[in-house]
Amino acid sequence: MAISPINFILGFQILLFLTILPFSYCESIHELLTSKGLPAGLVPKDVKSFNLDENGLLEVYLYAPCLTKFENRVFFESVIKGNLSYGMLSGLEGLQQEELFIWLPIKDIIVDDPSSGLILFDVGVVHKQFSFSLFENPPDCKSEDKPQQRRISYTSGVSRKKKGFDVL
Repeated sequence: MAISPINFILGFQILLFLTILPFSYCESIHELLTSKGLPAGLVPKDVKSFNLDENGLLEVYLYAPCLTKFENRVFFESVIKGNLSYGMLSGLEGLQQEELFIWLPIKDIIVDDPSSGLILFDVGVVHKQFSFSLFENPPDCKSEDKPQQRRISYTSGVSRKKKGFDVL
């Protein structure tokens, strides 16, 4: 039995609609993240807008760069980009985590096994595991410019005085 052109076109339109639907049904970025197996709290509460293209490239636009704290301090640039797939945000740009006074870019965020209750942050030199529950609720984020690397000074706060030797 042959398919008529009208049935073919109708079937194609339904298929196209069902393909596009997952990208457009989420009203917020937080809903989108949870629909992809990630916690809603990976991005701050106040998001200006977001875009997810058909290839999975996610762009999140904030009103301003900001700083928040989970277990460590985390800095969000005004635009965060990454590839979104189920349980993973990879190739991230615009997100940094403080480790021992050094700001490291977060490259990937991975939830391998949702039942484990763990989420993995790849910061390049190390992989950090956190409790999934730390990220369940979107955090408040304090507007702030890009954090500066701190200089460690062994003499900070110590006044140096030149002293001679007393002769006895």
